[in-house]
Amino acid sequence: MIMSETMQRDTKSSGRVALVTGASSGFGLLTSVELARNGYTVFATMRDITRRGELDEAAREAGVEVRVLRLDVTDEASISSAVDEALRSAGRIDVLVNNAGYTLDGYFEDVSSAELREQFETNFFGLAAVTRAVLPAMRQRGEGTLINVSSLSGRHPGPGYSAYCASKAAVSALSESLREELAPFGIHVVLVEPGGYTGTNILRRNRRLPALALNPASPYHPMTQALEAEMQGLAARPKGNPREVALAIVEAANDPRAWPRRELKAK
Repeated sequence: MIMSETMQRDTKSSGRVALVTGASSGFGLLTSVELARNGYTVFATMRDITRRGELDEAAREAGVEVRVLRLDVTDEASISSAVDEALRSAGRIDVLVNNAGYTLDGYFEDVSSAELREQFETNFFGLAAVTRAVLPAMRQRGEGTLINVSSLSGRHPGPGYSAYCASKAAVSALSESLREELAPFGIHVVLVEPGGYTGTNILRRNRRLPALALNPASPYHPMTQALEAEMQGLAARPKGNPREVALAIVEAANDPRAWPRRELKAK
């Protein structure tokens, strides 16, 4: 059974509570289901709740319950609303999984300033805004876990997706600093860095190209065409089991002291 955001607000969970961003597909969807399997009360959030169908089906198949809330990481009002709803309903948030994001491909000169800012607004500033909204309640309780889903691309950047790499490098750097800043308050920070997993929607639904990327006048046009052909090939031959990433996130939620940072390369 899927629990909607209108479930009774006075119901207090006896188990731990997790809030997951970007849960309509990919790592966020799988993580929400795996956390629920492990006894968590899960608030699975997404920008557009009309896209909850895949999550609903996965939860039904797994025989678990998740609560779906609207949360757009670029909208402060929706962040506050979702966090307040979770706190009212469950009484606390033990684990925040910052997963929401998208990939902006394209060579740097083809990326406009507006497109670059939009990439950072979602992947970095959105993550920071959700974290800031959740931290006061965690500090008050003297415990909590932040799990930030970055990417190996932030550690090992490459050509053709510089904006994405830069945004993920910023997430990794922020996470490393927050780990030390929040330790005195009993809050753990775990950085999960997957790479090469093409068995999710990241190459279809969560990937964008800048407006100039396919313009024949661009000096990068031949390289962009080659990159597009490579991406289409990867999408046709999925690599890696994305559930591995979800299980690693659950491990971090259950025992954040085990490892502060984990790199996961698709095989």
